[in-house]
Amino acid sequence: MMSSAGCLDNDDPAEPELSDGTEVTLEIYHGSSFEDAEAYYTVVITLYDELVPSHADNFKTHTMEGNFDNVTFHRVIDNFMIQGGDFQNHDGTGGYAANWYGYCNGQEAEQSECSSEESWTVPLEADLGLQHLPCTVSMARTNAPNSAGSQFFIVPGDSSPSHLDGEYSVFGEVTEGCEHITTISQVETGQNDRPILPVVIHTATVEE
Repeated sequence: MMSSAGCLDNDDPAEPELSDGTEVTLEIYHGSSFEDAEAYYTVVITLYDELVPSHADNFKTHTMEGNFDNVTFHRVIDNFMIQGGDFQNHDGTGGYAANWYGYCNGQEAEQSECSSEESWTVPLEADLGLQHLPCTVSMARTNAPNSAGSQFFIVPGDSSPSHLDGEYSVFGEVTEGCEHITTISQVETGQNDRPILPVVIHTATVEE
């Protein structure tokens, strides 16, 4: 598990105030079903509510609405990251923002111009000096900078994908159970980096 001090240098002005951050608890299982799972994991994520407000609010709202319950980590790459959050299609092709943040399909727009909430996206918040260090949580998106919806990825304890810094929005960190993220990142995968045996968020809950 990474301590809060390990996220950024102490003299970095963008260092997040974890004591004030929203906590999200993920109860995860690895198996064909919850009842027959091979392993169960509890992971606590602390959000950077003040520093990365839109992404933190989006993740919290999705959690409170139950959108992450029974959602898989559909893409897992050892020594890199685990990705989930597609509550629409469960395969990495779906998901959208939980609230209106001023962007429609990655383009700044008026809400009246956006025909469906399924086109809502979150604007990039990647210029804050936050790094993709071990145990950080960041938002997935398409090639369009402002296209994040509901999919997110978590960096395991043995990875530091610095090439993502400034390109993707880090919005939280795992403060309990990062060793489980590392374990999950090492599961056997098949086509499109999908786990052979599903890795599923059974429940996601918010504690402020």
